[in-house]
Amino acid sequence: MKTLKASNHPIANFSHQVAILEEESEGLNIPKFTDKLNAIGFDPLKPTGFEVFQVNVGKMCNQTCAHCHVDAGPDRKEIMTRETMQQCLEVLKNNDFKTVDLTGGAPEMNPHFRWFVEEIKKLGKHVMVRCNLTIILANPKYHDLPDFFKKHNVEVVSSLPFYNAQRTDRQRGNGVFDKSIKALQMLNKVGYGKEDSGLILNLVYNPSGAFLPASQAQLEADFKRALMKDYDIEFNNLFAITNLPISRFLDYLIKSGNYENYMEKLVNAFNPAAVTNLMCRSTLSIGWDGYIFDCDFNQMLDLKIASGSANHISNFDADAIQGRNIVTGNHCYGCTAGAGSSCGGATT
Repeated sequence: MKTLKASNHPIANFSHQVAILEEESEGLNIPKFTDKLNAIGFDPLKPTGFEVFQVNVGKMCNQTCAHCHVDAGPDRKEIMTRETMQQCLEVLKNNDFKTVDLTGGAPEMNPHFRWFVEEIKKLGKHVMVRCNLTIILANPKYHDLPDFFKKHNVEVVSSLPFYNAQRTDRQRGNGVFDKSIKALQMLNKVGYGKEDSGLILNLVYNPSGAFLPASQAQLEADFKRALMKDYDIEFNNLFAITNLPISRFLDYLIKSGNYENYMEKLVNAFNPAAVTNLMCRSTLSIGWDGYIFDCDFNQMLDLKIASGSANHISNFDADAIQGRNIVTGNHCYGCTAGAGSSCGGATT
């Protein structure tokens, strides 16, 4: 089998990642994802409607997490401009998206973040923010984020790899767990995660290695029990998300010699029932530069939507986008393995 080599900066080397995922590396006996779809009558994969408008407002982040599929960090300079945000607002105004999912990087580091949230809320949309928690403590200018989120009834979705420091810090950096706990307590203090408050606080679990997540329901029960017992923390739901073999996690798989075994795990765990609710069928993902993708993971592989010239927010064509074929690849096995996986957790 050909030896796979990791790139120094995987997110910048899209063709390297796609070549590996499409099995140009010899010796990997992995069927094409489209063959799996064809066998169950889902090829080509088609959208079901406009539900979620996911926007990556920039790749700058105060953390450098080992599993990050965005390859975000303090050194990233890609930031969505206010002009592009305005184009997003025009699309939201004229289409029936119910939820706007703001992500990054740390989305709060975009200088126009708060303005963007306020303008989206004026359109009557539900807003979710993918908050890494530690950003709340990173600088005094972020300390009031819990109050800002509460004022605009923003749903907060936050990554917490585990309910102890050792496993969390190994994945996200030294000291991250303690800061995350403090941030969660700050969110609880203003009402987030509290019963009947209407302020939603959800946590995200990603496996720390080359394995699939355990039962989402069991993980949620374990997290709720441990966080309440040890830190008096409450939250609403836990989303278990499978790590997809792209960017930093792809590099980890190659460097550790786990790539082939992990891909085989994903293929063997393929669940036809998970295909029906794939997030790419009801979600559009907007890159920091305004280009449109079927999902956040395709965005990180620079696999733009297949809708001709309507692949940028400035040329949004609802009919063309609704009629498109969704772009898939072998990384999609991560979303169809086991109980399925999406930005909202298990799909079955």
